[in-house]
Amino acid sequence: MTTPYVIGIGNAVMDVISPTDDARLEALGVQKGIMQLIERERSEYLMAAQADDHGPGRAQARLVPGGSVANTLAGIGALGLKTAFIGRVAEDALGLSYAEQTEAAGTVFVNPPVAGDQLPTSRSIILVTPDGERSMNTYLGISAELGPDDVTPSVFQGAGWLFLEGYLFDKPKGKEAFLKAARCCHEAGGQAGIALSDPFCVDRHREDFRKLVAGPMDYVIGNIHEWSSLYQTEDLETALAQASADCGTVICTRSGEDAILIRDGVRVSAPVHRVVPVDATGAGDQFAAGLIYGLARGAPLEAAGRMGCIAAAEVIGHVGPRPERDLRADFRAEGLI
Repeated sequence: MTTPYVIGIGNAVMDVISPTDDARLEALGVQKGIMQLIERERSEYLMAAQADDHGPGRAQARLVPGGSVANTLAGIGALGLKTAFIGRVAEDALGLSYAEQTEAAGTVFVNPPVAGDQLPTSRSIILVTPDGERSMNTYLGISAELGPDDVTPSVFQGAGWLFLEGYLFDKPKGKEAFLKAARCCHEAGGQAGIALSDPFCVDRHREDFRKLVAGPMDYVIGNIHEWSSLYQTEDLETALAQASADCGTVICTRSGEDAILIRDGVRVSAPVHRVVPVDATGAGDQFAAGLIYGLARGAPLEAAGRMGCIAAAEVIGHVGPRPERDLRADFRAEGLI
Protein backbone atom coordinates (compact mmCIF):
# COMPACT_ATOMS: atom_id res chain seq x y z
CA MET A 1 0.00 0.00 0.00
CA THR A 2 1.30 3.43 -0.86
CA THR A 3 1.34 5.76 2.12
CA PRO A 4 -1.85 7.83 2.04
CA TYR A 5 -1.72 11.57 2.36
CA VAL A 6 -5.31 12.23 3.49
CA ILE A 7 -7.04 9.61 5.63
CA GLY A 8 -10.77 9.66 6.24
CA ILE A 9 -12.89 7.75 8.74
CA GLY A 10 -16.62 7.48 8.20
CA ASN A 11 -19.66 5.43 7.36
CA ALA A 12 -19.13 3.13 4.37
CA VAL A 13 -22.60 3.28 2.83
CA MET A 14 -23.40 1.77 -0.54
CA ASP A 15 -25.89 3.91 -2.46
CA VAL A 16 -28.36 1.65 -4.27
CA ILE A 17 -29.95 3.99 -6.81
CA SER A 18 -32.85 3.22 -9.10
CA PRO A 19 -35.60 5.06 -10.98
CA THR A 20 -39.21 4.75 -9.84
CA ASP A 21 -42.46 6.73 -9.93
CA ASP A 22 -44.74 8.36 -7.39
CA ALA A 23 -47.24 5.49 -7.42
CA ARG A 24 -44.49 2.98 -6.60
CA LEU A 25 -43.21 5.18 -3.74
CA GLU A 26 -46.70 5.23 -2.28
CA ALA A 27 -47.08 1.48 -2.67
CA LEU A 28 -43.78 0.94 -0.85
CA GLY A 29 -44.66 3.41 1.90
CA VAL A 30 -41.65 5.61 1.13
CA GLN A 31 -41.91 9.29 2.05
CA LYS A 32 -40.87 11.32 -0.97
CA GLY A 33 -37.84 13.60 -1.00
CA ILE A 34 -36.38 12.95 2.44
CA MET A 35 -33.70 10.78 4.03
CA GLN A 36 -34.91 8.44 6.74
CA LEU A 37 -33.08 5.84 8.79
CA ILE A 38 -34.57 2.36 8.52
CA GLU A 39 -34.02 -1.00 10.22
CA ARG A 40 -32.48 -4.10 8.64
CA GLU A 41 -35.80 -5.81 7.90
CA ARG A 42 -37.15 -2.75 6.11
CA SER A 43 -33.93 -2.39 4.09
CA GLU A 44 -34.14 -6.01 2.95
CA TYR A 45 -37.77 -5.50 1.94
CA LEU A 46 -36.88 -2.44 -0.16
CA MET A 47 -33.86 -4.17 -1.71
CA ALA A 48 -36.11 -7.07 -2.75
CA ALA A 49 -38.69 -4.64 -4.13
CA GLN A 50 -35.97 -2.95 -6.20
CA ALA A 51 -34.89 -6.30 -7.58
CA ASP A 52 -38.50 -7.06 -8.55
CA ASP A 53 -38.86 -3.66 -10.24
CA HIS A 54 -35.67 -4.14 -12.26
CA GLY A 55 -35.87 -7.74 -13.37
CA PRO A 56 -34.41 -9.37 -16.51
CA GLY A 57 -34.27 -7.02 -19.48
CA ARG A 58 -34.88 -3.91 -17.38
CA ALA A 59 -32.48 -1.32 -15.96
CA GLN A 60 -30.69 -2.52 -12.86
CA ALA A 61 -30.09 -0.44 -9.74
CA ARG A 62 -26.76 1.40 -9.74
CA LEU A 63 -24.38 0.62 -6.88
CA VAL A 64 -22.34 3.70 -5.97
CA PRO A 65 -20.03 3.83 -2.91
CA GLY A 66 -21.21 6.65 -0.67
CA GLY A 67 -21.03 8.10 2.81
CA SER A 68 -20.04 11.66 3.65
CA VAL A 69 -16.30 11.22 4.26
CA ALA A 70 -16.01 8.71 1.41
CA ASN A 71 -17.44 11.37 -0.93
CA THR A 72 -14.96 13.92 0.40
CA LEU A 73 -12.04 11.54 -0.16
CA ALA A 74 -13.23 10.87 -3.72
CA GLY A 75 -13.15 14.62 -4.33
CA ILE A 76 -9.69 15.00 -2.80
CA GLY A 77 -8.43 12.06 -4.84
CA ALA A 78 -9.86 13.53 -8.03
CA LEU A 79 -7.83 16.67 -7.26
CA GLY A 80 -4.66 14.60 -7.24
CA LEU A 81 -3.85 13.80 -3.60
CA LYS A 82 -3.40 10.31 -2.20
CA THR A 83 -6.28 9.16 -0.03
CA ALA A 84 -7.22 6.25 2.22
CA PHE A 85 -10.53 5.35 3.84
CA ILE A 86 -11.05 3.58 7.16
CA GLY A 87 -14.53 2.09 7.27
CA ARG A 88 -16.35 -1.19 7.86
CA VAL A 89 -18.16 -3.29 5.28
CA ALA A 90 -19.28 -6.91 5.48
CA GLU A 91 -18.02 -9.65 3.21
CA ASP A 92 -21.27 -9.64 1.25
CA ALA A 93 -22.03 -8.56 -2.31
CA LEU A 94 -22.48 -4.89 -1.41
CA GLY A 95 -19.38 -4.82 0.80
CA LEU A 96 -17.12 -6.48 -1.76
CA SER A 97 -18.37 -4.09 -4.44
CA TYR A 98 -17.86 -1.10 -2.14
CA ALA A 99 -14.23 -2.03 -1.43
CA GLU A 100 -13.49 -2.85 -5.08
CA GLN A 101 -15.02 0.36 -6.45
CA THR A 102 -13.30 2.50 -3.82
CA GLU A 103 -9.90 1.04 -4.69
CA ALA A 104 -10.59 1.32 -8.42
CA ALA A 105 -11.31 5.03 -7.97
CA GLY A 106 -7.91 5.52 -6.35
CA THR A 107 -8.69 5.55 -2.62
CA VAL A 108 -7.05 2.84 -0.52
CA PHE A 109 -9.75 0.87 1.34
CA VAL A 110 -7.74 0.11 4.47
CA ASN A 111 -9.71 -2.62 6.26
CA PRO A 112 -10.77 -5.81 4.43
CA PRO A 113 -14.48 -6.71 4.39
CA VAL A 114 -15.51 -8.44 7.61
CA ALA A 115 -16.36 -12.12 7.25
CA GLY A 116 -18.64 -14.22 9.44
CA ASP A 117 -22.02 -13.71 11.05
CA GLN A 118 -21.96 -9.93 11.12
CA LEU A 119 -24.35 -7.14 10.36
CA PRO A 120 -24.64 -6.58 6.59
CA THR A 121 -23.01 -3.76 4.68
CA SER A 122 -24.64 -0.38 5.20
CA ARG A 123 -26.81 0.83 2.35
CA SER A 124 -28.88 3.82 1.31
CA ILE A 125 -31.71 2.76 -0.97
CA ILE A 126 -32.33 5.81 -3.17
CA LEU A 127 -35.48 5.92 -5.28
CA VAL A 128 -35.46 8.65 -7.94
CA THR A 129 -38.73 9.88 -9.42
CA PRO A 130 -38.98 11.52 -12.89
CA ASP A 131 -38.96 15.01 -11.30
CA GLY A 132 -35.45 14.31 -9.93
CA GLU A 133 -36.49 13.97 -6.27
CA ARG A 134 -34.34 11.48 -4.34
CA SER A 135 -36.08 9.51 -1.59
CA MET A 136 -33.36 7.99 0.60
CA ASN A 137 -33.81 5.05 2.96
CA THR A 138 -30.63 4.40 4.93
CA TYR A 139 -29.73 1.35 6.97
CA LEU A 140 -26.50 1.92 8.90
CA GLY A 141 -25.58 -1.75 9.32
CA ILE A 142 -21.98 -2.73 10.00
CA SER A 143 -20.42 0.67 9.28
CA ALA A 144 -21.82 2.08 12.53
CA GLU A 145 -19.87 -0.60 14.44
CA LEU A 146 -16.47 0.90 13.54
CA GLY A 147 -14.23 1.01 16.61
CA PRO A 148 -10.65 1.52 17.76
CA ASP A 149 -9.58 -1.95 16.58
CA ASP A 150 -10.22 -0.75 13.02
CA VAL A 151 -7.63 2.02 13.42
CA THR A 152 -4.06 0.80 12.77
CA PRO A 153 -1.26 3.23 13.75
CA SER A 154 1.05 2.20 10.88
CA VAL A 155 -1.50 3.43 8.33
CA PHE A 156 -0.87 7.01 9.49
CA GLN A 157 2.84 7.10 8.73
CA GLY A 158 3.33 9.92 6.24
CA ALA A 159 -0.31 11.01 6.34
CA GLY A 160 -0.61 14.77 6.54
CA TRP A 161 -4.36 15.08 7.20
CA LEU A 162 -7.14 13.19 8.94
CA PHE A 163 -10.83 13.90 8.35
CA LEU A 164 -13.60 12.52 10.54
CA GLU A 165 -17.38 12.33 10.22
CA GLY A 166 -19.59 13.48 13.08
CA TYR A 167 -22.22 10.85 12.29
CA LEU A 168 -19.94 8.10 13.65
CA PHE A 169 -19.89 9.84 17.03
CA ASP A 170 -23.22 8.23 17.93
CA LYS A 171 -21.64 5.13 19.50
CA PRO A 172 -18.94 4.84 22.18
CA LYS A 173 -16.76 2.70 19.89
CA GLY A 174 -16.86 5.42 17.24
CA LYS A 175 -15.69 8.01 19.77
CA GLU A 176 -12.82 5.73 20.83
CA ALA A 177 -11.87 5.22 17.17
CA PHE A 178 -11.78 8.99 16.60
CA LEU A 179 -9.57 9.65 19.61
CA LYS A 180 -7.17 6.87 18.64
CA ALA A 181 -7.02 8.08 15.03
CA ALA A 182 -6.34 11.67 16.10
CA ARG A 183 -3.54 10.47 18.37
CA CYS A 184 -2.02 8.36 15.59
CA CYS A 185 -2.28 11.28 13.16
CA HIS A 186 -0.56 13.70 15.55
CA GLU A 187 2.18 11.20 16.34
CA ALA A 188 2.80 10.98 12.58
CA GLY A 189 3.00 14.79 12.38
CA GLY A 190 -0.40 15.34 10.76
CA GLN A 191 -3.47 17.54 11.28
CA ALA A 192 -6.78 16.10 12.48
CA GLY A 193 -10.22 17.55 11.76
CA ILE A 194 -13.91 16.77 11.79
CA ALA A 195 -17.16 17.77 10.11
CA LEU A 196 -19.87 18.25 12.72
CA SER A 197 -22.25 16.61 10.20
CA ASP A 198 -25.66 17.25 11.75
CA PRO A 199 -27.15 19.57 14.43
CA PHE A 200 -29.16 16.69 15.89
CA CYS A 201 -25.99 14.64 16.24
CA VAL A 202 -24.39 17.61 18.01
CA ASP A 203 -27.44 17.89 20.29
CA ARG A 204 -27.07 14.26 21.35
CA HIS A 205 -23.34 14.48 22.13
CA ARG A 206 -22.71 18.15 22.84
CA GLU A 207 -20.34 17.70 25.78
CA ASP A 208 -18.20 15.12 23.98
CA PHE A 209 -18.15 17.19 20.78
CA ARG A 210 -16.98 20.23 22.72
CA LYS A 211 -14.16 18.19 24.27
CA LEU A 212 -13.19 16.99 20.80
CA VAL A 213 -13.22 20.51 19.30
CA ALA A 214 -11.26 21.95 22.22
CA GLY A 215 -8.91 18.96 22.39
CA PRO A 216 -7.42 16.86 19.59
CA MET A 217 -9.07 18.58 16.61
CA ASP A 218 -6.87 21.00 14.63
CA TYR A 219 -9.70 22.09 12.30
CA VAL A 220 -13.50 21.79 12.47
CA ILE A 221 -16.09 22.32 9.72
CA GLY A 222 -19.71 23.10 10.55
CA ASN A 223 -22.68 25.07 9.28
CA ILE A 224 -24.62 27.79 11.10
CA HIS A 225 -27.02 25.31 12.71
CA GLU A 226 -24.26 22.98 13.91
CA TRP A 227 -22.13 25.73 15.46
CA SER A 228 -25.21 27.27 17.11
CA SER A 229 -26.18 23.87 18.52
CA LEU A 230 -22.68 23.14 19.78
CA TYR A 231 -22.49 26.34 21.81
CA GLN A 232 -26.24 26.62 22.53
CA THR A 233 -26.69 30.11 21.15
CA GLU A 234 -28.76 31.62 18.34
CA ASP A 235 -26.05 34.23 17.76
CA LEU A 236 -23.55 32.93 15.22
CA GLU A 237 -20.85 35.43 16.22
CA THR A 238 -21.00 34.26 19.84
CA ALA A 239 -20.72 30.63 18.69
CA LEU A 240 -17.77 31.35 16.40
CA ALA A 241 -15.98 33.33 19.10
CA GLN A 242 -16.23 30.35 21.44
CA ALA A 243 -15.23 27.96 18.67
CA SER A 244 -12.12 29.93 17.70
CA ALA A 245 -11.13 30.09 21.38
CA ASP A 246 -11.36 26.28 21.49
CA CYS A 247 -9.87 25.28 18.14
CA GLY A 248 -7.06 26.58 15.92
CA THR A 249 -8.99 26.52 12.64
CA VAL A 250 -12.77 27.01 12.47
CA ILE A 251 -14.83 26.91 9.27
CA CYS A 252 -18.50 27.87 8.99
CA THR A 253 -20.53 27.32 5.84
CA ARG A 254 -23.67 29.39 5.41
CA SER A 255 -25.80 27.87 2.62
CA GLY A 256 -25.74 30.45 -0.16
CA GLU A 257 -23.71 33.02 1.79
CA ASP A 258 -19.93 33.51 2.04
CA ALA A 259 -18.13 30.88 4.11
CA ILE A 260 -16.35 32.13 7.23
CA LEU A 261 -12.88 30.81 8.09
CA ILE A 262 -10.95 31.65 11.26
CA ARG A 263 -7.38 30.48 11.95
CA ASP A 264 -5.48 31.53 15.06
CA GLY A 265 -7.77 34.53 15.48
CA VAL A 266 -7.46 35.76 11.87
CA ARG A 267 -10.80 35.79 10.06
CA VAL A 268 -11.38 35.63 6.30
CA SER A 269 -14.36 34.87 4.09
CA ALA A 270 -14.75 32.90 0.88
CA PRO A 271 -17.48 33.87 -1.62
CA VAL A 272 -19.89 31.19 -2.75
CA HIS A 273 -20.35 30.54 -6.46
CA ARG A 274 -24.05 30.88 -7.11
CA VAL A 275 -25.47 28.29 -9.48
CA VAL A 276 -28.95 26.91 -10.05
CA PRO A 277 -29.00 23.78 -7.87
CA VAL A 278 -29.80 20.51 -9.59
CA ASP A 279 -29.01 18.23 -6.64
CA ALA A 280 -27.66 19.55 -3.34
CA THR A 281 -26.45 16.08 -2.31
CA GLY A 282 -22.73 16.20 -1.54
CA ALA A 283 -22.36 19.99 -1.38
CA GLY A 284 -20.89 19.89 2.12
CA ASP A 285 -18.77 16.85 1.29
CA GLN A 286 -17.17 18.54 -1.70
CA PHE A 287 -16.72 21.85 0.12
CA ALA A 288 -14.63 19.85 2.59
CA ALA A 289 -12.73 18.22 -0.29
CA GLY A 290 -11.77 21.55 -1.85
CA LEU A 291 -10.91 23.06 1.52
CA ILE A 292 -8.71 20.17 2.68
CA TYR A 293 -7.01 20.02 -0.71
CA GLY A 294 -6.13 23.70 -0.38
CA LEU A 295 -4.94 23.36 3.22
CA ALA A 296 -2.90 20.26 2.39
CA ARG A 297 -1.16 22.14 -0.44
CA GLY A 298 -0.33 24.98 1.93
CA ALA A 299 -2.66 27.51 0.30
CA PRO A 300 -3.68 30.60 2.29
CA LEU A 301 -6.85 30.08 4.32
CA GLU A 302 -8.97 32.31 2.07
CA ALA A 303 -7.78 30.47 -1.05
CA ALA A 304 -8.56 27.08 0.53
CA GLY A 305 -12.04 28.36 1.39
CA ARG A 306 -12.57 29.53 -2.18
CA MET A 307 -11.55 26.08 -3.45
CA GLY A 308 -14.18 24.58 -1.15
CA CYS A 309 -16.87 26.91 -2.48
CA ILE A 310 -15.94 26.16 -6.11
CA ALA A 311 -16.08 22.40 -5.45
CA ALA A 312 -19.48 22.72 -3.74
CA ALA A 313 -20.86 24.75 -6.65
CA GLU A 314 -19.72 22.12 -9.15
CA VAL A 315 -21.39 19.22 -7.37
CA ILE A 316 -24.79 20.87 -6.89
CA GLY A 317 -24.89 21.58 -10.63
CA HIS A 318 -25.50 17.91 -11.46
CA VAL A 319 -27.02 14.76 -9.98
CA GLY A 320 -24.70 12.84 -7.65
CA PRO A 321 -22.43 13.69 -4.71
CA ARG A 322 -19.04 13.55 -6.46
CA PRO A 323 -17.36 15.92 -8.95
CA GLU A 324 -17.74 15.24 -12.65
CA ARG A 325 -15.05 17.54 -14.05
CA ASP A 326 -11.45 18.42 -13.22
CA LEU A 327 -11.80 21.21 -10.69
CA ARG A 328 -8.12 22.08 -10.93
CA ALA A 329 -8.92 23.90 -14.18
CA ASP A 330 -11.43 26.03 -12.25
CA PHE A 331 -8.86 26.67 -9.52
CA ARG A 332 -6.29 27.76 -12.11
CA ALA A 333 -8.81 30.07 -13.76
CA GLU A 334 -9.31 31.75 -10.36
CA GLY A 335 -5.55 31.99 -9.79
CA LEU A 336 -5.72 29.63 -6.82
CA ILE A 337 -3.11 27.12 -8.02
